[in-house]
Amino acid sequence: MTLLTRRQFSAGAAGLTASLAAPAIVRADTYPSQDIHFICAFPAGSGADVIVRWYSEKLRTVVNRTIIVENKVGAIGNLATEYVARSKPDGYTIYVHGGSAVAANIYMFKHPNVDAAKTIRIAATINRQPTMLVVAPDKPWKTVDELTAYLKERKDKATYATTNPLGKVMGAIYKNHYNLEAVEVVYRTGADSLNDFASGAVDYGLVDNIFGMAQQRQGRLRILAVSTKERLEASHDIPTMTELGCPMNVTGWFSAMVQMDTPRPIVEQINKWFNQVTATPEAKAFLNNSASDPWITTPDEGQAFLQQEIKNWAEYVRIAKIEPQG
Repeated sequence: MTLLTRRQFSAGAAGLTASLAAPAIVRADTYPSQDIHFICAFPAGSGADVIVRWYSEKLRTVVNRTIIVENKVGAIGNLATEYVARSKPDGYTIYVHGGSAVAANIYMFKHPNVDAAKTIRIAATINRQPTMLVVAPDKPWKTVDELTAYLKERKDKATYATTNPLGKVMGAIYKNHYNLEAVEVVYRTGADSLNDFASGAVDYGLVDNIFGMAQQRQGRLRILAVSTKERLEASHDIPTMTELGCPMNVTGWFSAMVQMDTPRPIVEQINKWFNQVTATPEAKAFLNNSASDPWITTPDEGQAFLQQEIKNWAEYVRIAKIEPQG
């Protein structure tokens, strides 16, 4: 029997410890080897859910794996963000959500459970989209000026609907610019607000582009303006608030995000998958149908844009005087 010297034993133990601590080598050509989960922060049937499920269907054939959509609803998206931030960094949990909303929510809560700036990475961008100022179709206001004049008369008896951070900021900037006193009514989803639009319980709303376009086509809402500084290709016939005299540049953008420590080869693979789908005429038609433009970037470009958006939202929240939730 061979006896190990103390030095040999120590060296061997150190080597074993190092090998156990060393991360496994990740090879993009072996990923994926199991089902992939797409995380949606809003309920089934919502505007966000429509995008998530459309991409899940198109990517099934590209990835050649089952893609399971999970709706993690709550805290205006923060529940889903926390879920992804705490997930394994293996590429099997992909957050298909607004990068703009992730940036915004950093400032929407006093004590968020995770720091999205340090725990969430952009793998691919999908689109750019506006938030929409809408009213019920039976209302007499055909322009923002007409709505504004009415709201000034109604003062704090006027109300408006929001469902997400983009709408909150757009609504607050609009109110502040014209010194309006309208009271915000927060809804869990856009669909939850429809009865109140129909009854007149709310005077106007700031809604996402998918919901806004769908409801206008069905004759339930009328779009008066959008939040982007310049008109997007897909909504070129709708005026911007900036054009109408209320400067703002609140632009939403959807993306595919993963846990920050996800290995680079996997991030690159996810980027290729999404870019392959987004570059198709079918994707352009789908995104344009909801008044958004396709947007393709590298992971580094997407991550840099997220970091810039985080800075932007600090200013948006300050300008809009939004108090973080407890």
